[in-house]
Amino acid sequence: MSKPSSQPLAGAGSALLILTALNLLNYIDRYVPSAVKELVKVDLNLTDTQTALPLTSFVWVYMLASPVFGALADRVSRPKLIAAGVLLWSLATAGAAFCTSFTSFLIARSLVGVGEAAYATLAPAMLSDLYPADRRNAILTRFYIAIPVGSALGFVLGGVVGNHYGWQAAFLVAGLPGIIAAAFAWRLPDPPRAVSASEPAAPQPSWGSALRTLAVNRPFVTAVAGYTAVTFASGALADWYPSYLHRSLGMDVGRAGLVVGGTAVLGGIGGTIVGGLLGDRLQGRTRQPYLALSAGSMTLAVLFTAGSLLLRTEAAVIACILCAQFFMWCYNGPINAMIANATGSALRARAFALSILTIHLFGDSISPTIVGRISDVLAASGKGEPLALALWLVPIAMATGAAIWAWGWRRLPSDPAADGMQPHLAA
Repeated sequence: MSKPSSQPLAGAGSALLILTALNLLNYIDRYVPSAVKELVKVDLNLTDTQTALPLTSFVWVYMLASPVFGALADRVSRPKLIAAGVLLWSLATAGAAFCTSFTSFLIARSLVGVGEAAYATLAPAMLSDLYPADRRNAILTRFYIAIPVGSALGFVLGGVVGNHYGWQAAFLVAGLPGIIAAAFAWRLPDPPRAVSASEPAAPQPSWGSALRTLAVNRPFVTAVAGYTAVTFASGALADWYPSYLHRSLGMDVGRAGLVVGGTAVLGGIGGTIVGGLLGDRLQGRTRQPYLALSAGSMTLAVLFTAGSLLLRTEAAVIACILCAQFFMWCYNGPINAMIANATGSALRARAFALSILTIHLFGDSISPTIVGRISDVLAASGKGEPLALALWLVPIAMATGAAIWAWGWRRLPSDPAADGMQPHLAA
């Protein structure tokens, strides 16, 4: 076998910059609704369950559309699909500003899911094809830094603009820039599905064949199983924590958005960078270093998340949620690099599509609504602080994800080639 090339393809740097910027907009649009949840609830006269359903609807559409775009990537230019997706989600986000009922708001947020599915399925696969396997963790770490930054900007933008000018203005400000950004995505080149001699071009498998191959790929299954539990936790936390600060600590919507956004950007950037660096530093020092890093950091995130729900002073809560955000984000680059490395070039877009489908189907498509429903039931029974009690599902789900990754760390073979970690074998 020839030694894999360590050089990226031409245009890889520009593609990384543009796709990362689009990822930033992606997450701004995704979390503005959570920042203005309390304003929308009052204006449209919604229950807690109803305020969570638009996010659930968005995620359901997002995850169901992801395999479709994974299949379309075999026949249509990926940059063109991404550009169309960016344009659609941006128009739908801006369109939410004109909604006057629960139904119209639900439809607008659902359409965002179609657009984001095109982007989220294809962008990491494109980057994986532009860069060789030995550089993917570092590259995907840079790409995924946009998630905490975009999430933070979504919370801050939504909270501040919503508090001063109304929730409708927040959606307009968040959605309109993406219309311009779509033009940059349209002009990107579509790289070939292989970058080195270790990943020769291969025919695209059918979905049935892809599912059978991925089902027995133990690194892929372990990575996605833990990812699903963590996504359940992060979805509920992101959607409901600003409301928790508003109700339990008395913060106004703008202040709550600043706290969640500020801790997300500081902890998220720090955690993503440190997680990516440590994941590579652990190579050769422990079996399955990406799983070891992810399991350990998520265990610490459980402890700090619990502290953020137990403590009542503002300073202590902010310190805990900052630390929780830091350790929560450490897994992002390593786990996605593991998914990319566990699958060959012919299978990679479908692997990311299946990963997206799974983590959202059993993760954040249901967790916000479950928390909202529990909160409504507890409120009706008059027991304690309903939302605070419901949010204990978050550290429980985090602990589940940490346990799955820890199992994989100790049980999967330390030799990557022994269990499908070589991309050409997994394909």
